Amino acid sequence: MKNIIHKYLYTAFLVIVFSSCKKYLNEIPNNSLDASNAITDVGTARAAIIGAYDAVQGYYASNYPTLGTITADNVIFNGTLSQYLQLDQNAIPADNVTTVATYQGIYKAINSANSIIAALPSVKDVRLTDAERNQITGEAYFIRALGYFDLGRGWGGVQLQLQPTSDLSVLKGIKRSTLDQTYDQVLSDLIKAEQLLPDDATTRNRAQKSIVRALRARLHLYRKQWADAENYATQVISNSKYALVTPYRNFFTNPFLTTESVFELSFSANDRNTFWNLWYPSSFGGQYTLKPSNPFVAKVSNPLIGGSRSALIAGTGNNVYGVLYNTTTTGVDPSYIIRIAELYLIRAEARAQQNNLTGAVADLDVVRRRAGLTGSTALTQSDILLAIEDERSIEFAFEPHRWFDLVRTERAGDVLGLTDKRRWLFPIPLSDVLSDPDVVQNPGY
Repeated sequence: MKNIIHKYLYTAFLVIVFSSCKKYLNEIPNNSLDASNAITDVGTARAAIIGAYDAVQGYYASNYPTLGTITADNVIFNGTLSQYLQLDQNAIPADNVTTVATYQGIYKAINSANSIIAALPSVKDVRLTDAERNQITGEAYFIRALGYFDLGRGWGGVQLQLQPTSDLSVLKGIKRSTLDQTYDQVLSDLIKAEQLLPDDATTRNRAQKSIVRALRARLHLYRKQWADAENYATQVISNSKYALVTPYRNFFTNPFLTTESVFELSFSANDRNTFWNLWYPSSFGGQYTLKPSNPFVAKVSNPLIGGSRSALIAGTGNNVYGVLYNTTTTGVDPSYIIRIAELYLIRAEARAQQNNLTGAVADLDVVRRRAGLTGSTALTQSDILLAIEDERSIEFAFEPHRWFDLVRTERAGDVLGLTDKRRWLFPIPLSDVLSDPDVVQNPGY
């Protein structure tokens, strides 16, 4: 995909440059961006959707995975920058650099999707077939759904901006929606995306039907809609293009669109994923800001708990580090957004919640056996749910799940000792609150 990005971005660049020249000649204010002039033909439409994925890369390359890991118990702070220490201690001010950058980065991706959704119906170019128009529009709906889902689980209900922001002032006056309303918008966008997108047999780094269904399974899990979560997880699991890879380490030591991956973001030597830098010691050129916690190291190193997932760590003693992101010289590690292992564990949890305990354990054991473990011995519903929670903790240790799992199951108090539920949401950026009286800060900040 990256081989064509520069061609299309160059086309988009020319369009934007000439649009900007026209803007200044017409004396339009500097904070006005005429998005309607940016997407005018098949070339700029293709460039725009690549740009939208690039915006998703922008917040998933480092910031969002950091928020989903260092705030929980598997990962600890090991650096010098206070922004990470604040996250580790769950004492996050409203101007924390990482939360602000993530929040703004997600809205950037959403606005890119909004521009495509708004502009594409008016593009008159015979080279833009109905099939491609539908695909690009469907991808934009998926990107917007992913963005609002990620905002909702991190910040709660947010401002729903569904039109491209051509003037910064239009954001003012939009009150925050509830979390249910935010998730309703996610569902609406996913339904539209699934209708428009093809059922592609090979694509894993751009949206298609099964990727939409996977995110929908996750959404229903978060909303405790167990039957729907099971249904959509089953649709993805039943797709023969997805399968767990063995051994476990192969999905990240031999990455790039393996059968393990349902949806990942691709990087290249010219467009690098630098997240490895936060994990590796200085002897490898890293900052070593994020470090596996001692309790996690003990668990993942225990062959009865971690199994082959001990491959997630390297080093000894006080110098253990995470190696999920490991292409230190090239920075081409994908961002792992959805793996097929997650769909098995989503279905396991949904089945357990519906008292299908046999089915729940069967799905749990698929993931356990891939890691070289024996089947689970959990028998009761509560024990099975706890076993699934523990399995997710190890399986996705350095992916953005653990914090959000503990919040959605209301277990952050029991596991992390974080009993003040107001701290289960990140703060809305201080700059947003100060600039717009309609933006209400999350309680406790």
